[in-house]
Amino acid sequence: MPGMVVFGRRWGIASDDLVFPGSFELFIRILWWIGTMVLFTYHKGHFECNGRGVLHSYLVGLLVVLALIILSLCAIVYISAQGTITNPGQRRSMPALVYLRAILYVPELVWACLGAVWVSDDGRGCDPATVGAVISAVVASWIILLFTAVGVVFVFDPLGNPRPQPPAMEPLGVRDMQSSEGTQFLSTARSLAVKVWESRLRLLCCCLPQDESYRAAFSSIAQLFSSFFSDTDLVPSDIAAGLALLHQEQDKMERSRDPDVVVPHSPSSPGEDLEAELEKATHWMQFAAAAYGWPLYIYSNLFTGPCNGTCGETSNPNPNDEIVGGDHLGCHFSSILQTTGLQYRDFIHVSFHNQIYEIPFFVALDHKREAILVAVRGTLSLKDVLTDLSAECENLPIEGVSGACYAHKGISQAAGYVYKRLVNDGILNQAFSIAPEYKLVITGHSLGAGAASVLAILLRNSFPTLQCYAFSPPGGLLSFYECCADNLIINQLSLFVLFCFPLRLSIPNMEDLKRKLLKIVSNCNKPKYRILLQGCWYELFGGDPDDCPTEMDNRREQELSQPLLGEESLIVRHSSSYQSLGSDESPAHTPAHLPLFLPGRILHITEDGPTRRSCFSQVRYRADWSNEMAFRSILISPRMLTDHMPDIVLRALGTLTKDKPFSLCPSSLSDSQHNAI
Repeated sequence: MPGMVVFGRRWGIASDDLVFPGSFELFIRILWWIGTMVLFTYHKGHFECNGRGVLHSYLVGLLVVLALIILSLCAIVYISAQGTITNPGQRRSMPALVYLRAILYVPELVWACLGAVWVSDDGRGCDPATVGAVISAVVASWIILLFTAVGVVFVFDPLGNPRPQPPAMEPLGVRDMQSSEGTQFLSTARSLAVKVWESRLRLLCCCLPQDESYRAAFSSIAQLFSSFFSDTDLVPSDIAAGLALLHQEQDKMERSRDPDVVVPHSPSSPGEDLEAELEKATHWMQFAAAAYGWPLYIYSNLFTGPCNGTCGETSNPNPNDEIVGGDHLGCHFSSILQTTGLQYRDFIHVSFHNQIYEIPFFVALDHKREAILVAVRGTLSLKDVLTDLSAECENLPIEGVSGACYAHKGISQAAGYVYKRLVNDGILNQAFSIAPEYKLVITGHSLGAGAASVLAILLRNSFPTLQCYAFSPPGGLLSFYECCADNLIINQLSLFVLFCFPLRLSIPNMEDLKRKLLKIVSNCNKPKYRILLQGCWYELFGGDPDDCPTEMDNRREQELSQPLLGEESLIVRHSSSYQSLGSDESPAHTPAHLPLFLPGRILHITEDGPTRRSCFSQVRYRADWSNEMAFRSILISPRMLTDHMPDIVLRALGTLTKDKPFSLCPSSLSDSQHNAI
């Protein structure tokens, strides 16, 4: 539900978020009260210390204060557990209980000070166990007060000043302020939101340079974040509950739907051998993974990697090899050598230079495949994260293509940086002067896959036969599917594993996810604490997703076409993305952002068998051709991020190319689960 309003402002916590913290504190307070009662009963009638009067008063007062706190916590936990996320009527007394609990901090603070005074002045000569118990009580009081202060800081909302409400007679769903005063207020609120997000980014990236390029990136990302979150009034726990419900809803739909009709062959080469394509992809993925340097090498070889002594051994013995950037101990380059199996002389250029919109890459000669390879590194630093988050569209001028084409801004600029280095600095000319008969191959993973895809488009006129292998590229990358796909003939393969989250990550997909979260949260008939508990149980141990019903199960079909009161209550201002939340196919729904798509041919790797398996069971995979329109929504899964990791992709490819007991080619008669939806 919307954030709770107390002390004259909105906070980043709802009235139904106090069940778990209240229960935990209640448990601590009850144990504390029992211990104090035991201590008081033991000393009752014979307080023989110097400060026995103060000790007696302290224990009696502490028992009373703890009893009042326990009663207030019981009321808070009980009231917070009532109602549903968007129906807080049964929790209307929560602000009063919060005020009462806040008042009780005053006597607790006084008694903590009193206990500290007794220990320091009058505790001498008393039973050591008694003194220790009082010290423990005083320390516990200060710890709880400290954690409370920290919690207040965390739930503080810089944008929490109460917003003016629309007139009482205003029609439901119409939230635009047409007056000049209302327009000015919304403009001020948006500007404040941008400043708040920019301040958060500056604080998060305080270790980075604060020059003009970074300030521009912070401003651009802040505008994107503020516009995305400005039209809803959700707290983080609402989003967590919505994700838990949505995951179960997607699993329920997956179990009940018919098997997908998959593409039986490559979209561009019907006669192409899938097994041969997978073998080539496995080979090039090793170079894409090698671009990450020593962090991925150590992570993938936890027991043997640190013992190989890969640092401090490379001093660039070949003067023709140019190594640029921060690799002073040679750890990155040595790890690349270990991973790829190449020799020093095979590397034309290695760049570890890393800034925002400027990512590391290397150029090498692969004599086994007779190729000049350009491998671009994926996200590994905070600077790369800022490049990823610069997700607005940017015009991508392409020679020989009419019409406007757009790409992810951060990735486009990163690809432009690599392009300038390769062409303007003569790196590719140097490589082809050594091996003029070799072909050009570009590869990368994650951010590197997106940059490799754009780089391949920029180089296609100069190298018509180039090949690009993009592993787990970001979904919101190119607009070529709509405007100029037919004019770009590139042998490009995009490959990913199962629930890879960045693959589906784009602004339109995030807007769609937000809309679904609003809808499913508004229709749920269970309290939030039960949703979160059942969601954690489902993620850890599985179960039947039907165990989490919603109010939509009992509604008539015609009612679903109307906006819901709960949904409208979560919307702060009118947005084109939320003109009607009652139907997924609302005719009034118009996308606010240009849709961007995955590049090239798409090969989807899924697990062959049940999604839940024993930790010791062997994972088996299958590969299916797919298309870019199959990834227009975000799938919720605990493996959203792990399936994106380069070691998982490499392991899946290795399994597909080495294990032969099952077919690599898809079959429409197979009853195995397909997740390319």
